[in-house]
Amino acid sequence: MTSRGLLAVLLAVAGTASCQDAPQVPPSGETKVDVTSVAKGLEHPWSLAFLPDGRMLVTERPGRLRYVSQGGALSEPIAGVPRVYAEGQGGLLDVVLDPAFGQNSTIYLSYAEPGVDGTNGTAVARARLEGQALRDVKVIFRQQPKVASKHHFGSRLVFARDGNLFVTTGERNSERAKAQDLGTHLGKIIRITPDGGVPKDNPFVGREGARPEIWSYGHRNAQGAALNPDTGQLWEIEHGPRGGDEINLPQAGKNYGWPVITYGREYSGEKVGEGITAKEGMEQPVHYWVPSIAPSGMVFHDGRNYAAWKGQLFVGALAAAQLVRLEVEPTGKILHEERYAIGKRVRDVREGPDGALYLVTDEDAGEVLRVVPAK
Repeated sequence: MTSRGLLAVLLAVAGTASCQDAPQVPPSGETKVDVTSVAKGLEHPWSLAFLPDGRMLVTERPGRLRYVSQGGALSEPIAGVPRVYAEGQGGLLDVVLDPAFGQNSTIYLSYAEPGVDGTNGTAVARARLEGQALRDVKVIFRQQPKVASKHHFGSRLVFARDGNLFVTTGERNSERAKAQDLGTHLGKIIRITPDGGVPKDNPFVGREGARPEIWSYGHRNAQGAALNPDTGQLWEIEHGPRGGDEINLPQAGKNYGWPVITYGREYSGEKVGEGITAKEGMEQPVHYWVPSIAPSGMVFHDGRNYAAWKGQLFVGALAAAQLVRLEVEPTGKILHEERYAIGKRVRDVREGPDGALYLVTDEDAGEVLRVVPAK
């Protein structure tokens, strides 16, 4: 083993030892899955959404939105997508359907929006989907302030049961301290109405110096979010630095600690800040990973056609090139973790109309993959 490899092992061990009381669950490999390729030829796909007719909408980070047929055929790019900042981790990111899509044909896109003087920031737009074009495109949220950075856009979109929209944002890496600053949208989970308004019961409405769109704060780079179907509770998953990837259950007005507390370390191996993992007034994750798996999309399975998966939480892993299954209780307790080797960077995970899981892989020649339990 090289000295660099030995150092990495020692740091990983040290990081784990310092977190013995935190909620980690050893992974196992009890079952297998069958993985088939549905579609190929996508450039860094980031998200997918199923349409009522069984087709998929798939975003590509360079700024393209396409239909993917049930047979895997790719359409030409759909016109009308907003201009995106497509460098580093930026680009066209999440896509979700309006809960009333069948009546209004409305979709929502999150993306890295270019600003002036090299700045950029996470934005959300809504539009009507009409054939090969988006109509009536309207930007309903812009992260403030815009920052000159290629990193940490966050960018998952989740509709709550009350019809409001959650938006996850990153702290843009270079501005990590602003995750604790309520005067910015950096490192926050945002809650807005479908037209971009501020719900009256948001926790910081009326507080001087605070952005009223904020739901929770102290987040690093949340690239996964989903509602627990049993409780309606939002679950969020975010990248740590070197270790310390977290699952949180964001509550209104609460502080999730970044960069003051974390179970991770700097990429150099040095401690983050004071190197502490807990502090009064800051929430603990319900689960974390050391070393990192680089988690991205996540979904709760409803058990359709695969009863053994009902209520299980599935998480895509980028660095680990895996699909992670978590057995969870509605309270948030993680009972069991299992990992399936995919061999490709998994950017998003969705349940299809057939009950299978559909993944997109973050590669130059990205794919849509279909995953079911092995027989």
